[in-house]
Amino acid sequence: MQIACAAVIAAAVSLCPPAFCADNPGDRTRWYRDAKFGMFIHWGPYSEASVEASWPIMVPEPHWNISEAAYRRLPEQFNPVKFDPKSWVRLAKAAGQRYMVFTTKHHDGFCMFDSAFTNYKITNTPFKRDVVSELAEAANAEGMPLGFYYSPPDMNHPAYRDSSKPASTNWRGEPARLNWPLYLDYMELQLTELLTRYGDVALIWFDGLDHQAKYNGRRFQDLIHRLQPATLINNRIGIPGDYDTPEQFTPKFIPTKKTARMGGTDLQDKSTPAGVPAAEEFRLWETCMTINDTWAYNKNDRKFKSTRELIRTLVDVASKGGNFLLNVGPGPDGTIQPEFEQRLRAIGAWLAINGEAIYGTTYGPIQGISNIRTTEKDGVVYLEIFDWPGEHLRLDGFEPRVHSASLLAAGTQLSFQQNGKHLDIELPRNAPDENATVIALK
Repeated sequence: MQIACAAVIAAAVSLCPPAFCADNPGDRTRWYRDAKFGMFIHWGPYSEASVEASWPIMVPEPHWNISEAAYRRLPEQFNPVKFDPKSWVRLAKAAGQRYMVFTTKHHDGFCMFDSAFTNYKITNTPFKRDVVSELAEAANAEGMPLGFYYSPPDMNHPAYRDSSKPASTNWRGEPARLNWPLYLDYMELQLTELLTRYGDVALIWFDGLDHQAKYNGRRFQDLIHRLQPATLINNRIGIPGDYDTPEQFTPKFIPTKKTARMGGTDLQDKSTPAGVPAAEEFRLWETCMTINDTWAYNKNDRKFKSTRELIRTLVDVASKGGNFLLNVGPGPDGTIQPEFEQRLRAIGAWLAINGEAIYGTTYGPIQGISNIRTTEKDGVVYLEIFDWPGEHLRLDGFEPRVHSASLLAAGTQLSFQQNGKHLDIELPRNAPDENATVIALK
């Protein structure tokens, strides 16, 4: 372990990314609110073994078929010679994704960047190259906002836990030990590296697991705001941050500041149970989700979500004002498997036609109907219809006065009648889009 150097912190330059900054601090989140759809990337030496990131050493299970010692030796063979960051960024753009989030360090402590404060890193593998640096360069060239996932838990650092013991015995960390402050210093040094070496950082995505207060999240929020004032922070380091992060599901109802005060990342049973909140009560949020059942590359996991399911999840998330961060786990050679690429490009094709109903929108005025979602933007309400109702659609409780109704994809005008809060729309006999058909109501 290399000795931490406090001078690195003192020498850090305060940066304000021009792509994200605004004169009004309240506008820090504007780009994020408008983006709606991002790419999450979990990648590291664990891809060599087709196992989940970090969890096989934290909570060992027989189906992983790997010991902690074997897991820790994976960097010795990690050499992703087909890694092409430009192709990753261009795939995200083809998918209609407006930002990317990359795992710079997962819970195992292995760094995918050339940190000066550990030897457990990508530049000490046969590959030798700084992956974060190359991805940041590619993202910047393509105008793609890039955020960094950074794990507060660290199974490799001896100040985080007694690393002479199996990780399964103390993976939650040991903050009562005298050297815990040294671990927090280590976190500060590495976050300083990430925020001063790689250009504009759109967001820091912490993943603090449980008992997050031990990380003194306010300290790191202050650090991030000092080094890059526009950088957003999620809610997984013991403080509210800028947005909530439900995982592998969409909240049933629109998250609000009240639900955020309840704490945690599980909004399944804590969301406001009815209606549409006032704008000032809305809480920014993002669902992260896998395409199959594994965050990391796993050649044995064939439980792929269909394109239809993924498109409808994106629509569902947007209809409640959220963002959808969809994960890919590149393989050990650095390529993204075709099943992921096919689905991403299909989502992009749908967004190329219907993106007006997703990007820059907020939650719509109609909630709680099983086969319909609504989004809203600039005086237009978009109806996203999942299960086609036939030649007639009736909406009850629709208060906005409608001047025109049209199929978004074709621009075809639709006949309608509005009587008070009842809106009746005449439709084609068959669904124009099997994934989700969008009607624009002006």
